[in-house]
Order: sequence, then structure tokens, then C-alpha cells
Amino acid sequence: MASAILRDELICSICLSVFKDPVMLRCGHNYCRVCIDRVLDTQDGSGVFSCPECRKKYRQRPSLMRNINLHNVAERFQFTQPEQAEITGICCTYCVDSAVPAVKSCLHCEASLCDKHLRAHSKSPEHVLSEPSTSLEKRKCSVHKKILEYYCTEDAACICVSCYMIGEHNGHKMESLDEVSKKRKEKLKNVLQKLMTKREETEERVRSVEEHRRKAKKKSAGEAKRVTALFTDIRRRLDHLEKRVLSEISRQEKEESLSLSALIQQLEIKKDELSMKMRHIEELCNMADPLTVLQEPDTGDLCDPEEGGGDEDTGGRDRQPHGVDDLDVTVISDTFRTLCDIISAIRIYGEGPADISLDVNTADNNLLISDDLKTATRTEEEQNRPETAERFQDYSQVMSSRRFSSGRHYWDVKSSRLGWWSVGMCYPSIDRRGDQSLIGNNNKSWCVRRSNNKYSMIHDRKEIRLPGYISSDRFRICLDYEAGRLSFYELCYPIRHLHTFTATFTEPLHAAFCVYWVKSGESYVESWIRLKT
Repeated sequence: MASAILRDELICSICLSVFKDPVMLRCGHNYCRVCIDRVLDTQDGSGVFSCPECRKKYRQRPSLMRNINLHNVAERFQFTQPEQAEITGICCTYCVDSAVPAVKSCLHCEASLCDKHLRAHSKSPEHVLSEPSTSLEKRKCSVHKKILEYYCTEDAACICVSCYMIGEHNGHKMESLDEVSKKRKEKLKNVLQKLMTKREETEERVRSVEEHRRKAKKKSAGEAKRVTALFTDIRRRLDHLEKRVLSEISRQEKEESLSLSALIQQLEIKKDELSMKMRHIEELCNMADPLTVLQEPDTGDLCDPEEGGGDEDTGGRDRQPHGVDDLDVTVISDTFRTLCDIISAIRIYGEGPADISLDVNTADNNLLISDDLKTATRTEEEQNRPETAERFQDYSQVMSSRRFSSGRHYWDVKSSRLGWWSVGMCYPSIDRRGDQSLIGNNNKSWCVRRSNNKYSMIHDRKEIRLPGYISSDRFRICLDYEAGRLSFYELCYPIRHLHTFTATFTEPLHAAFCVYWVKSGESYVESWIRLKT
């Protein structure tokens, strides 16, 4: 008895055998080193490790501490009881001197038999043999104490022959246990097959989720890298702006200081001259001889030049020093505009440019659409597309196939430096023919337009001319649908904000293009617009 209790304490809960090279986790539970290593290897992919018994979690793979005392006890136990260590089944009932594994159990005798005692066992029919079992009583009828041989299909119960002949199951339909067991096994096999299919589906979902997690992690790393690069560039540009502004302020301060120093020197000289004149006049005023006073030049010549009607060198007035408000703040204003552009660059930063393609079904017949659905070019050759309600019939226009009804998005275009074109967004309900169909000429579209080498922002025929020179051929259109903002930027360095339309959008929005041409001499200049990816 004591030996069995000791053996239970020396069993590894993973392999169910006596410990081999036992190791201990920090929670105090012991396992075979090979067994716990295999368990931890399977947990390695999840990123969290846990004890198989108490489920204590570890953020990192736990270190394994060898349990020397337990190792010595397990080794001594196996050495002293080698036969017991080999026993894995039920022992023979009649082998009382030592534990010998049983090979069969007799339902009639309610005993388990080893090979030796099985050979001497009775071969009569009532002695039914079965696989070794410790619960032989359960295989007999609790009423008649006979072996359970049949199955009552009406009551779903295992019965003996007496139950069927004279007992409560008399007259019921019955089958042999083997037949019912076979049918039950077939059902179980079907259930097993379904379970295996579900497990495979679950494993596939696990792989899919793991792949999704991997992609999400990769995407997060990429976004973090992009954000880091963005703010590194912003800091560099801010440092450059700060140095430029401070340098300009310092230059103006030095220039003004030199100018004021020269003016102070001139004023000091003038002050000395005035002091000399004042002393001479005081001497004349103190003379007693009237003849001497009258023989001196007229006192008007001794007065201050301003009082005498002007000074030839100063034009009748002294130069006045500049005040603090005279500081040239143009460079500071330019800096603030650049800062606004930098802030705009931060605002339009998102997950990436929207994937937009041109919808050939809306393209005018004088527009050539590239195979990748990214470029629209004005052409003189008719494309012979069928006339439909959604196709533009005038002004060589086309819409995108993708529509935007929520969220924040941006997309970039590259344009021809010559010709006539418009780029913007419109509602799908925009007219498809006539003057009202031109983007910008209605209240259902917003655009930037290039015409006669000039650029304008247009909505509902209201035109806002863009000041300054447009140096780039690349533009960015940014949409914040919920905020009702549609912004246009010139992709120069630094990025330049052109204009922002504000509206309460009532329909989904499509990207819209109008590509026309202009006559130059005897030939036409073709225009084109390309979506940048």
C-alpha cells in the first residue's frame, strides 16, 4: 500500500510514468525534463508559457531547475521495484505473492487472470471472458445477477436474458450487444469524422488568424517606420526654418544697428555744432559794446537749419530712427505659411494613398484610357464606345470606379505641363452632357483647373485664382468626408496647400478628371492626367 502511494507521488503528470531527470518550475510542480520541454515548445508560438497543472503564466520561457532529491528518490524506487515499474494494466486476482498483469477477466468468476491462471480456468459457456477490467460487477444485471448480453432498443438499456424472458423488458425488441455496439461505433465514427473536419477547419482558422496577426504586426511596424520618418523630416524642416528665421532676424538687427550707429554719430556731430553756436550767441548777449554786437553776422544764420527753412544735406529734416514695428516680418510670415504646409502634411498623412482606377464606362469617346486604368489622355481619334446614361458626352471627362462615402482618404495625380485639364471630385448624380456637366461648373463637383497657364479652384462656377507660380506637375487631393473638407495640395518641397473646400457632403464622391487640349499654331497640344500609386 505504501509502495503504491509512493509510486503515485513519483508519477509525471504529462507522460504518466515515473520521473526521469525531474525538473521543477517556479510554481513548484515537477515534470520529466523531456516532457516539459515538449510542452513549452508547443507554447512557444503563442508568446505565453504556463504550467500544465496550475496554469500559472510566464511571460518568458521559464527556467527549469533540476530536482536532485526527487531524481534520487525516483531512481531508487525504480531500482528496488523493477517489476512494479513495468506493470501498466490490471493485476491477476490469484497471484497474491506478486503483482502480475492480467490478460483476461472472467465475468462469471468476477476475477482477472494472468496467462498461467487462464490456462487452468474453466472453459464452460457460463464463464464469459473479456478484456481485463476492474468493474466486473457493472457487466452483470443488478436484478438477476446474470451477464448483460442484450440491448433493449425500446428502453435503451443493457439487459440479461432473464430481463428479456421474465423481467420488465419482456416482449421488447432487443438486439445483441455486439450489433448495437457496431452501430454505435459507426455513429461515433461519423461524429469523429465531423469532429476531425471541424478541428481541421479550426486549425485553418488558427493559421489564418496567425497570418492576419503577422500581417498586422508587419503593417504596424511599417506604419511606425513611416511615422518615424515623417516626424524626422518634420523636425529637420522645423530646425531649418528656425535657423533661417533667426538668421534673418540677426541680419536685420545688425543692419539696423549699423544704420542707427551712423545716425547717432551724425547727431553727435550736429549736437557739437549746435553747442558751439549756442556759446557764441551767449557771448554776444553778454557784450556791453553795441557796435561789436551789430557788426556780427545776423543771428538768423546761427539758428538751427530746420528753423531757417531746411538743410541741403537732409532735405529739410533729419533722418528718424526706425521703430520696432519697422522690422521686416515678411520672412516670419513666410515661415508661418511653411509651418501651415507642414501641419497640412501631417493632417493628410494616413494609411496610404487610396487605390483608384478610372471607370471606362463613364469615359468620353475622346478620352484614351490606359490598360492599367490609371491614365486619361485627350485624343482626336474617336473610341467608339457605346452611348449610355452614365457616359460623359462632352468635355472629355471620366470618373473613378471607386466611390467614397466615409473616412479620410487621399490620392495623387501627375499632370501634363501643357494643355487644359481639371482634377477633382464629384457626385455620381452630376450631369453627363452639356455645359452643366463640366466639373466645377455645378454644385455637384469641386476641382483645380489649369487653363492658359493659370490655375484656379472652381465650384458651382465660382472661380478662385491661385496666387503665385505652380512649379510642380504633381498634386494631392485629400478628402475628410465626415468633416466636409476637400483639400488640394501642390506636391513640391515643402508641400504647398492650395485650397480647401468645405461642404456638407450628401452623396458619395468619385474622383473626376477633365482632359482637354489647346491649339498651338497649327497643331494641338495634348493633355493627360495620371493617377499615381
